Amino acid sequence: MSRSLDTLLRPSLLAVAIALSAPLISSPLLAAEQASSVRAYNLPAAPLSTTLNQIASQGGIALSLNPSLAAGKTSAPVSGQYDAAGALRAALRGTGLQLEQSSTGTYTLVAVPEGVMALPETSVIGVENFESAWGPVEGYTATRTAAGTKTDTALVEAPRSISVATRQQMDDRSVHSLDDAVRYMPGITASSYGSDTRADWLRVRGFEPTQFLDGLPLPKGVYANPKQETWNLDRLALLRGPASSVYGQTPPGGLLDMVSRRPSAEASNEIQLQYGSDNHRQINFASTGKIDDAGQFLYGLSGVVRDSGTQVDHVDNKRYNIAPSLTWNIDDDTKLTLLSQFTRDDTGITSQFLPVQGTKIKSPLGDISHHKNLGDPDWEYYDRTYYALGYAFEHRLNDVWQFKQNLRYTKSDLSVQSLTPGSYPFTEVDDQGNVGRTSTSVEEDISQFAVDNNFQADFATGDIRHTLLLGLDHQRSNTNYTSIFGDGLPTNVITPIYGQPIVRPARSTAFYDYDQKTYQTGLYVQDQMALDQWRLTLGGREDWVHTSTKFINKGDATNTQRDKAFSGNAALSYVFDNGFVPYLSYAESFQPTTGADATSTGSLKPTEGKQWELGIKYQPPGSKTLLTAAVYDLTQKNVSVNTFVNNVSITSQTGEVKVKGLELEAVSDVTDNLKVIAAYTLAKSEVQNGVDKGNRLQLMPNQQASLWTDYTWHAGVLDGFGIGGGVRYTGNTYGDKANTWLRKADSPTRFYPTYD
Repeated sequence: MSRSLDTLLRPSLLAVAIALSAPLISSPLLAAEQASSVRAYNLPAAPLSTTLNQIASQGGIALSLNPSLAAGKTSAPVSGQYDAAGALRAALRGTGLQLEQSSTGTYTLVAVPEGVMALPETSVIGVENFESAWGPVEGYTATRTAAGTKTDTALVEAPRSISVATRQQMDDRSVHSLDDAVRYMPGITASSYGSDTRADWLRVRGFEPTQFLDGLPLPKGVYANPKQETWNLDRLALLRGPASSVYGQTPPGGLLDMVSRRPSAEASNEIQLQYGSDNHRQINFASTGKIDDAGQFLYGLSGVVRDSGTQVDHVDNKRYNIAPSLTWNIDDDTKLTLLSQFTRDDTGITSQFLPVQGTKIKSPLGDISHHKNLGDPDWEYYDRTYYALGYAFEHRLNDVWQFKQNLRYTKSDLSVQSLTPGSYPFTEVDDQGNVGRTSTSVEEDISQFAVDNNFQADFATGDIRHTLLLGLDHQRSNTNYTSIFGDGLPTNVITPIYGQPIVRPARSTAFYDYDQKTYQTGLYVQDQMALDQWRLTLGGREDWVHTSTKFINKGDATNTQRDKAFSGNAALSYVFDNGFVPYLSYAESFQPTTGADATSTGSLKPTEGKQWELGIKYQPPGSKTLLTAAVYDLTQKNVSVNTFVNNVSITSQTGEVKVKGLELEAVSDVTDNLKVIAAYTLAKSEVQNGVDKGNRLQLMPNQQASLWTDYTWHAGVLDGFGIGGGVRYTGNTYGDKANTWLRKADSPTRFYPTYD
């Protein structure tokens, strides 16, 4: 994959050289316009004279700088919307220096008189200047993100397709799952298999995304994967496209980067009471504030209690969740935040796998209701217990370097019994409506330890500003999985039969029964460079993955697999003063392919992905509106293909998939009352090699569109009342790899009245 990165670097560096050689044209009139105009700044801490000269040059203002005053001093980070003078004052915070303006308009740097605190007026537009990539957002429009870089980066300047669901968005839309949270984003398909109490079924640019929480991956098993509680999140970012150069093993479609609620010094207490269809009853609570008067210790506590039915008869959806957190502000440069959560899910199986006859095809017996439960509530259950304990530590070493460490231990245990109509979707239904079933019994537990360490340096080399990231992460996971199939005894699609004497087969008959241990270590480096209004990002990562699997159902046969991969990325963009930011990016991914089935103990190569993306973002200066557009070309290689030779399944890695698309998104806090989200996706997928050559990817619609608006009153008789509504369009979608089952386009709508 490194050859592709080398190919990209040559034109990127050429573009920078051309930019450096372009002549600079100025005039008094232009300078005056530049000085008064508001623009977006994202300047890290750097040598003071470098930062001040950079701002003055960009803003077209005259600055008289005494080098002795600035010598040895470091500027404060400047992030947000400022005019030139405001940006200069922001850079001077904590330096003991301030600006003075002469009658001719020239700015001079002077020392703050002893005993006087300098609090100059700064022209700052909006509250986004106080936003952190790891904190809450006011309104719908986020301006900062760490997705794709692991650094606090202006969203409009991030050279990737990134959508952010804020806390207010999730509250206004009454979000209960990740499926709900991402429905109005482009490039993603939610609820691929319908509403499901067990998991969130997501596809990003055609591939299932990896989920990250607080910078660390969540464990991935077969069924015991944690179903993240969205109430405990401050924000959720969807990064579309490969990201292995920063995150390690991930699919080419993208990833979810979630941020937990963190303790705040500002006291807040909140309780939500919910009641809805299917006898849905739920309590959400959240509380945060200071423990001591000085604010050295802060607490946070949030949680959910849910007791609900579902769209399927006799299937409940119960959840008990609590997430305590604690922040210790050790000193001005050091902070430790403990993050934990516990979740217990007691539910059933909402995926009923109903027969095609009576649902999609006419049946002489009539239609089968989608509420029908063809399982057995007396025998079925789905019990999952999940807990996690970790921390986020950060320490500023000096004006240039800072260190961060995220660490978490996670455990998820699952026990399942379910009944499914046999031979889905071609389940035979006889003249009386009887249908055979298969029983499935699953025991699975996953444990994971993950840690990510990185050093970040903010400095300048000449006129080039750098945000350099050096990181080392490690994770180890252990999965024990047993799945046993048996005779579920027949039932009837008209009048289901419950309470039958179904016998769970012995473990010795298990079809899947294995223990799998995985160790991954990754070393990564990234440099985000800025020269005037040009931005260049280069990054690379080397990963080592070791997977050991013991197949208990195959006489303790073992398979040991070692993978090593390098992933790179590069991006070039230009930040215009009027808010437009065009960009070109290239990124790579890899994902180990582990043979954990009942018929294979051979080793497989990792899949590899690469993507080119051309996009443009627009954030009008001083506004809370972000418009984005992107086209991409994505390829995945080494896809496993199963063929049968003499009735024996043989796996080869000759498959290749290509996805091309266009994505548009608009997010705006139009006014304090009116919020809008709009998105459109056009995608073309094709299997280019393998048995299904020429077919589209399953579960990936060719088009999607969505619109959500919310209007909330903040004064008068209706103060606190709001109403929100959304409409979504999903184009035709194939439900299988063979492209046999085609789901026609649909357009669901939703409306939510609220009161706060």
